[in-house]
Amino acid sequence: MTPALQVEILDLRHFSAASLRPLLDAESRLWSERLEWDYRASADLLLQYLDSRVLPGYVAIENGRVAGYLFCVYEEHKAVIGDVFAIDPQNSEATATDIELRLLESLIELLENSPGVDRIESQLLLHPHGQHAHAFRAGGFEIYRRLFMRLDLMTSPLAVETPLPAGISMRHWHEDDFSSAAHLISGAYQGHLDSHINDQYRTVAGSLRFLHNIVRFPGCGLFDNPASRVLVRTGSNEIVAILLCSRVREDIAHVTQLCVVNRERGRGLGRILIETCAAYLRSRGFRALTLTVTEANENAVALYRHAGFEVRHTFDAMLWERRKGGKARGRGLVGSSEHRFPKPYLLISHITQLATITTPTNIDQQ
Repeated sequence: MTPALQVEILDLRHFSAASLRPLLDAESRLWSERLEWDYRASADLLLQYLDSRVLPGYVAIENGRVAGYLFCVYEEHKAVIGDVFAIDPQNSEATATDIELRLLESLIELLENSPGVDRIESQLLLHPHGQHAHAFRAGGFEIYRRLFMRLDLMTSPLAVETPLPAGISMRHWHEDDFSSAAHLISGAYQGHLDSHINDQYRTVAGSLRFLHNIVRFPGCGLFDNPASRVLVRTGSNEIVAILLCSRVREDIAHVTQLCVVNRERGRGLGRILIETCAAYLRSRGFRALTLTVTEANENAVALYRHAGFEVRHTFDAMLWERRKGGKARGRGLVGSSEHRFPKPYLLISHITQLATITTPTNIDQQ
């Protein structure tokens, strides 16, 4: 950390929405420039919760002005670091990244010393790979590189849509698909690296929360039912594959989930879903389709490259787990009950969506 940087780290809940609005406006502009995402709805949602003074996190004050912030949420034994953002200091040779590192170091120390927090996850989609690695490595986190990929729907030659295999039919998402799709996701991700990074995928209940977040709430754009696809066995309602899609800007769509049941891999279902979705979006005048994928998921990366996606940005997914038998150290302030993120579920869902669903995980497809 640059010695000249003088920053005071304070509790986020001491600050009103008005005091952080300029910072959120600057962050929204960066989301638009770097990822082509309209982040304003998510920023407005955060500002609403700031005024309710219930969102755990920190604010960095530099020379009397708000220069950075971060927040986290809790789900039972797990804490999720949802976002960190700062602007360059006024009177220092330091950078915005230095402020962000200071914020992260403060929060990581507090979370790791908090009773009841056995797992910490974070995926900071906006920030380039390695930008905050020092703070996370110092805290003992595992770090996985993830790719933000983009398919140009205006110029890329789209493949002729491949016919479906015999016995498979395609339809749109139905409201009664949640349970079946949750079983599909939890089964497909068993033993997969992405279920290690995001433990929602390990259980049906976690996968169901994930699905409700991306379909019902606007933290990862607006769910686009016409662009989403479900593959079922002909003559039944057994789901064998899904592609869920949201609008993150008026002319930009994003794949929030792509999953194929294990026993149907190798039949080209993932490719068919991408081709169909891309062709439909182009017919509606969309400029691009984006997605994210863990770099180590080589089969998925190869599929997306073959479909015409290009890597436009890389970012990190971070994970920390308490060792078995490990005891919490230090004060543990945010682990105490009065600092826990409050109910109702809707409030948790909205903020958790901002923390995790904006960085959806894709399983390998063949």
